[in-house]
This record gives sequence, structure tokens and C-alpha cells, in this order.
Amino acid sequence: MLNESSVALGKVRSSIRELFEYGKKRKAEIGEENVFDFSIGNPSIEPPKEVRETLTELLNTCNQVDLHGYTSAQGDYGVRKTLADYTNERFGTSLNADCFYMTCGAAASLTITFNAILNPGDEVILFAPYFPEYKVFIEKAGGKVIVLQGLPGSYHIDFAALEQAITPKTKAILINSPNNPSGVVYTEDEIKRLACLLKCRSTDNPIYFVSDEPYRELVYDSSIKVPYIMNYYDRSIVCYSYSKSLSLPGERIGYVAVDNKMEEFADVYAGVCGAGRALGFVCAPSLFQMLVGKVYDKTSDMSIYKANRDMLYDALISYGYEVIHPDGAFYMFVKAMEEDSKAFAERAKQYELLIVPGDDFGSKGYVRVSYCVSPDTIRRALPAFKALADSYKK
Repeated sequence: MLNESSVALGKVRSSIRELFEYGKKRKAEIGEENVFDFSIGNPSIEPPKEVRETLTELLNTCNQVDLHGYTSAQGDYGVRKTLADYTNERFGTSLNADCFYMTCGAAASLTITFNAILNPGDEVILFAPYFPEYKVFIEKAGGKVIVLQGLPGSYHIDFAALEQAITPKTKAILINSPNNPSGVVYTEDEIKRLACLLKCRSTDNPIYFVSDEPYRELVYDSSIKVPYIMNYYDRSIVCYSYSKSLSLPGERIGYVAVDNKMEEFADVYAGVCGAGRALGFVCAPSLFQMLVGKVYDKTSDMSIYKANRDMLYDALISYGYEVIHPDGAFYMFVKAMEEDSKAFAERAKQYELLIVPGDDFGSKGYVRVSYCVSPDTIRRALPAFKALADSYKK
């Protein structure tokens, strides 16, 4: 007998990946320029020039056996120390190299984290809308997902619902800010209130605050700040990826950072190392560990995403769409023009628009539009978005 849950996951792609594959097939049929693919969060802008320069330097000057060899299981010590020093300088923390575990992107970071802290039946609270794979990661680690809807019209945290949802079985709360798919950034007041609630409710049973941060650097207005959760709550774990900030999604490089202020830090970090070992996630790609150890403070040209956001948001509003204004990330959560968002997304295909129904994100009635595409793609897609809206007005 095979593992039935794994077989089931292998037979059915996520809705995002399913649409992405449909898009590849459709582009082959009618031409890439005729398909407006807003399905997947695949950065369309190049990595910063320092990435190529640093890779070239590493390949030309380093001992190639060492460069491509194994690092320590949890990652190269020098890289981890560099990341700790940078985090301390930027956020005022007191982390060290042995708070960090290098990973194959944020997905591995989250998978390792939940396998480290969860026992069968433990509950993890998510705020909808949320990235669909969270449910897969948590349930595969033996946990149970508790989904709370955000406040209507804004998708900020509903604290009344949260207070009711926390039980003795609650082991963790997971946030994603800036959020995929809504683009919402949780405010400092929200994080403070959340931290205060967790402190009050985790006296007998520890509750961990897990933050998934692949979009931390993608905030487009100077007045918007992304609070660093370790400054507010000691039992914090940050899962980070360079996929979006450096435009390196296919290279799969990130880390887990465990707050060393928590009382049981040594055991939690050991659990992270043990989970990485058990899952086979030891020694993240060596070349890209060395890369991020040198370009950790660089980002791609985020101004392009901001221009995309403004162009698309203004146009959709003028066409009559209702849109959650995204303060960060590169997604737009748009209210479907009929009750069934899947039917709305299917109708969009008639106009060669590929947009993802919100059902798998835990929020029905919306669709996700990923605007990390070229500005030209957005300009050419606007008539299709208008035609889709007009089809409902008729």
C-alpha cells in the first residue's frame, strides 16, 4: 500500500500550477503574445547586477571543490553569521549564526519549521486568504489547519474571531505579510496586539509565531513598514526566501531564523536541525549560500512592480472591479463579478486572461491576479480585462 495522501497530492496540481500549465499549452497553440498569463508569482525582472557579478567572481576565483562541496548541514557558518549580523543591524535583534538554518527556499523553511514544532493534532491558525500550500505543509507535519477569515473589505486580522479560535491545542499562528494573494501588510498595531494576545494565551502551552516572509522587501510606499516579529514576541520563527527579493525563484535559497530569546530556544533550534535531517533538507545549495552571503542587502528593481500595480489597479477600478488595494507583494485580489469565482476565472479564459480563483486561498468570491509580469503584458491585457467586465454589465 502506498502513502495515499502523497499519491493524491501527486495526481492533482495546485490550482495555481494547473493554470500555469494550461497557460504554457495555450501559448504554444496561439502564441505567447496572445495569452495574458497572471497565474503564477514568477518574477519578470532581472536579478540585481550584483548577482551576476558575484556569481562570476565566485566561479572564477574560489576553489571549485570547496565552492560546490557540502557545507555544514545547517548551512555555511560564515554565511549564517553574516545573515545574523545583518538582521541584528537592521532590526535590533541579538541573533547569532546558530539561530539560522539555510534552506531550499521558503517552502522548505516552512516544512522544516512545522515538522520541528508540531505533534499530531496540534492546531495552526491561518488568516485567509493564504497561500494554498500552507495547508499541505501543516497537514503533512501532522497538524490541523484552523482558518480565520480576515475583516471584510480589507483582510486585516479579525481579533474577535482569533480570540475565540485559540484553544489548548493551538501550537502556532502563521502570518504572511505582505500577503499572498491580497498584498495586505499587517500594521505594527496589529502585530503588537497579536503578540500581546499570544503572550496571554501561551502560559501553559507555548504558541509559536511563524512569519513567512518571501515578500518582505516588496513594499511600495515609504509610509508602509513591515514589522519584524522578533521585536514583539519571543517565540518567533521567521521563514525567509530570496526568490522574490533577488528574482531567484528557481534557485531555491532561503533560511529559517529562530528567536534566541525564547526559553526553549536550544530545543526548538535542535528540532529545526532534526526536521531538516529527517526530511533530507541538509546543506542547501552551496553556490547560492555563498551568493546570498554577499548580496543579502540587495534587491531587484522593485519600482517596476510598483508601476505595474498602479497601472493595473487604476484601470481595474475604472472598469468597475472591486479590488483590495495591495500595499506589498505583487498580487492583486479582485472581487469576481459573480458569486462563483471559479466560473469567473473560466469566463476570463475566453479573453485569454489567466487568473486564479480565490477558493484555494480560503476566500471564495475573489480571484488572484499576479502582476509580476512585463509592463507591456499589462498594457496589452487591459482591453481584455475591460471586455470581461463589460460582459457582466450586458
